[in-house]
Amino acid sequence: MMLSLRELDVFRRIMAHGTITAAAEALHISQPAVSRMLQQAEQRLGFPLFLRHRKRLIATSEAQALFPDTVAAFAALDTVQRRAADLKAGTAGVLEIAAISAFANALLPAAIARFRAPRPDVVVTLRATSALDVATRVANHQADIGFIIDSTTVPGVSVGDLCATAFGAVLPAGHRLAGAPWVAPADLAEEPLICLGRHLPLGLLAMRAFAEADVPFRVAIEVTQSTVACAMVRAGAGVALLDGLGLMGAPGGDLVLRPFRPAVQVAGRLVRPRHRPPSRLAEDFVAVVRAVVAASDPGLGVPRRPAGGTRNGGSRPPPQAPVDPLA
Repeated sequence: MMLSLRELDVFRRIMAHGTITAAAEALHISQPAVSRMLQQAEQRLGFPLFLRHRKRLIATSEAQALFPDTVAAFAALDTVQRRAADLKAGTAGVLEIAAISAFANALLPAAIARFRAPRPDVVVTLRATSALDVATRVANHQADIGFIIDSTTVPGVSVGDLCATAFGAVLPAGHRLAGAPWVAPADLAEEPLICLGRHLPLGLLAMRAFAEADVPFRVAIEVTQSTVACAMVRAGAGVALLDGLGLMGAPGGDLVLRPFRPAVQVAGRLVRPRHRPPSRLAEDFVAVVRAVVAASDPGLGVPRRPAGGTRNGGSRPPPQAPVDPLA
């Protein structure tokens, strides 16, 4: 029969202290209770653990063979208990994050570094992937939390606002439009356009902006990541149509973002599982991300929802001069 945890502990204490009296003191129980549990353990095992000689206990060869494994078992149990306490306190465990590349290259590195500083035992896994895959992984419990642009129709997730940036043209600092407070699609009609794929939210947003301005949308270079688009601009290949989050992921100070007029806002979203309570680590990480958003560029804030009408409808106040994310 299997020994109980208490019987194993009695055996361990007797081996460590040498006498039933010392073992009883270490366990804070009576000597008769220790003697009774030792006798029960020997009966369960079918062989003696100690020989009694002149009121002394002498460990048998079987006891000496069992003792190292018993010590290892209690060490493992102590590890489990400490890990459980760490998980309760949010200082250990694994946090699985899925995000589109714009988040993975911009806000999340700083957030992860800040998050792990007081939690060195937490393992963070960051997977940069498509928005559809981000939502799917969260819905399937393959990720604790996700970060996307725009929204998603994947069932099993809830999507909430996180931040917002202006959408516009990323230009070299010496470009003719770099000093303008804003640009319109017509200003870029003769520029080689660098755009994200039209199946991606920012690519679709660029196409709509030009269509609503009745300006032909002629893409010179199509890419799948904002960092690649910024590298193309640096190389002199053209003008990129991006948001502030994409520019934050490609630091350097040699590029500027000039927002479109009429204003176009890009919303960053937080994806959570709908039918599973969030883990302590996930909730703590969201709080850190929000703090990083609040401490970042003034143009990065909570999305503002229009009071009514379409993006182009109604009167608008004069545009404010933007603050470059990397200035």
